[in-house]
Amino acid sequence: MAENVQEAFAAAMTPQAFIEQMTKNQDVFAAWGNRFAWQNADDEAFFQGLRGKTDVRCLIIAADWCGDVVRNVPVVLKVMGAAAIETRMLIMEQHLDVMDRFLTMGGRSIPVVLFIDPQGDVLAKWGPRPEYIQQPMVKFKQENPDRSAPTYEENLKAARAEIMKRYGEDTGYQGLIVKELRELLAGAASH
Repeated sequence: MAENVQEAFAAAMTPQAFIEQMTKNQDVFAAWGNRFAWQNADDEAFFQGLRGKTDVRCLIIAADWCGDVVRNVPVVLKVMGAAAIETRMLIMEQHLDVMDRFLTMGGRSIPVVLFIDPQGDVLAKWGPRPEYIQQPMVKFKQENPDRSAPTYEENLKAARAEIMKRYGEDTGYQGLIVKELRELLAGAASH
C-alpha cells in the first residue's frame, strides 16, 4: 500500500511562506534559484508540457539550516513552477511524524520531495541529492556501519568533502536534479 500524505499536504505551507519564514540561508537559497537555467531545451519543453495535463502534486520536507535544501529546493521549485505543479512545504522539525516515514538509509535526510496523486498517495520520492552527488554518502554508510568506530568521523568528513566537490561551485549539478525529476514525473504523471 502506498504511503498517504493527504493530511500533511493540507497542513503544509506554500513555498513562498517557507521562504519568508527562513531565518537562515534565505539569501543563498534565493541566489541558487536566481542562477537556475535550463541546461536542455527538451527538459524545459517536457515540464512546460505538463501544465494542465497532470494532477500530480508535490510535497517537500525541508529546513532552512540544511545545505542540501538550500542548493536543491530552489531547483525543484523552478521545475515545479514550469510544470505548474502545485507544491507545498513542511518544515522537518515541525513534522517529524511525516519525516520519519521517508528516511534515507535510516536517517533524516532532507530535502525529501514527494510526488503525490489527488488522494495524497505517494507516487514517487526524490532526495536529498542527485544520485551522483549522493554516491559518496551511500558508500560511506555501507562501509561505516559502526558509529563508534575510531575512523567514523574522519570517514564521514571525507564523504562530505567529496559531496561538496561533486556539487561544485557552479550550477552544473542542477541539470542532474532536472533529469531525475523528469524521469520520476514521466512515470508519476502516467498514473
